[in-house]
Amino acid sequence: MTKRFFAVVALLSCSVSLLSGCMKATTGSSSSNKTSSYVRDTGPVTKPEKITMMVDGTLIDTEHGRDLFEERWEALTGIELEIIQPGHDVYYDEVAKAFESGDLPDVVLLSSTYYTKYAAQDMLADISPYYEGSELQAAIREQGKESLIDGIRIQNKLFGITPTRGNGCMTYIKKAWLDRCNLSAPANYEEYLNMLKAFTEGDPDGDGINGNTYGVSAAGIINAEAPYVNYLPEFFQDAYPSFYKNADGTWVDGFTEDSMKEAISRIKSAYEAGYIDPEITSNGTGNCRDKFYANNYGAFTYWAGTWAHTLSTKSVDAGIDGEIVSLPPIAEVGNYMERVAPVWCITSTCKNPAGVYQYFIETMLDRGDVETLWTYVPDDEKYGKNHIDRMLAIVPIENDPGAANAAEDAIAAAKTFNEHSQLVDLPYSTKAFALYNDELMKQKIDLVNRIVTEGLSIEDAYNEFESSGGAYKSQAVVDSLNAE
Repeated sequence: MTKRFFAVVALLSCSVSLLSGCMKATTGSSSSNKTSSYVRDTGPVTKPEKITMMVDGTLIDTEHGRDLFEERWEALTGIELEIIQPGHDVYYDEVAKAFESGDLPDVVLLSSTYYTKYAAQDMLADISPYYEGSELQAAIREQGKESLIDGIRIQNKLFGITPTRGNGCMTYIKKAWLDRCNLSAPANYEEYLNMLKAFTEGDPDGDGINGNTYGVSAAGIINAEAPYVNYLPEFFQDAYPSFYKNADGTWVDGFTEDSMKEAISRIKSAYEAGYIDPEITSNGTGNCRDKFYANNYGAFTYWAGTWAHTLSTKSVDAGIDGEIVSLPPIAEVGNYMERVAPVWCITSTCKNPAGVYQYFIETMLDRGDVETLWTYVPDDEKYGKNHIDRMLAIVPIENDPGAANAAEDAIAAAKTFNEHSQLVDLPYSTKAFALYNDELMKQKIDLVNRIVTEGLSIEDAYNEFESSGGAYKSQAVVDSLNAE
């Protein structure tokens, strides 16, 4: 694995119950038609009477049909379902409260950081015994996806499953801007920087005024969540601000390496030239999207797949040209990073983990009615997205009812990303990692922001990192990871 693919593994994997010859069917009914789901007949597994789950806003909320989702899921499985769904902005605050109090749901959706943290604290069930030798494992092997499951093992144990790939960000460029500047899509950093210069100093939006636009925007220079640098890949290239395994398999902190200092220098230079949104350090992703539709800038690195179509259609709605180039990674980047997808985990307090695994997790990708329910908003003729993105599902739905509604530009963007992406490393949450990583990342983000936007020198920033104890904490994490 090269140095640019680190910090969190992206991958995941699925839960699937298929191969009807090895399955036992249970039937139910919905408001529209007779439905069925399949669960694995493994012998003495007790079917749960009720399952409680904690999920974020990736599942439709009550305003958009969650009650109908719950009703249909209960009809398909014959199990009562209690959904705990905190607001998006407070989700992990509520997750932390639940784990601190010990009042846990049976299953919970966790990001990679929380997945490793709570696994290290023995607060997640080891599902390896249920997965090994199962039809689920066989199905994943059949799809050629077992490396994705292996990527989220912690000390050879599996503490969760996810139904989708992790996905990641790729760069989208306005085709009309390239045409007005007589440019082709960039293939290397020199061409990328020349494009940003033209987008900033010329008249790419065609309003007759030179210099009232800029090249690129992002929601922060370094993102607060892994993989941290996914919004500005062309500048970071092989640099990374957190922990990863280098070529010889040793854990290091990429923030302390020369490659990171070189990346910061590139960003600082482009920012001072006016090529980068001056509000980059205060932007949220919503701000970036609004500015993109307002035709303020021309290159935006954002989630691959569905967003290619969304950015295009909303640009048209805003009255600007909607043709967008989905850019393969430039030469210096090599591959886009694929993040770790949120992982469905069974908590250590669950009284029937085998039953919850079989009837909740495995059915999520049954290739039929249950997977369809997780994938699409119930009774939506346009097949709006629910929790699972059909283009990211590890195991596809058979006779997918929404396949005809999939946008060609979204499919093409996802294909480009999948062909030019690589999974990243997942650092195990050691005591030192759990103790220091969050504060280290906050300090790193602050230092980089001050270098780029406030004139702090790179040398002074790293001296501050050393004198404040950041370097000591960084080395403590590295030592703990290499001791595992």
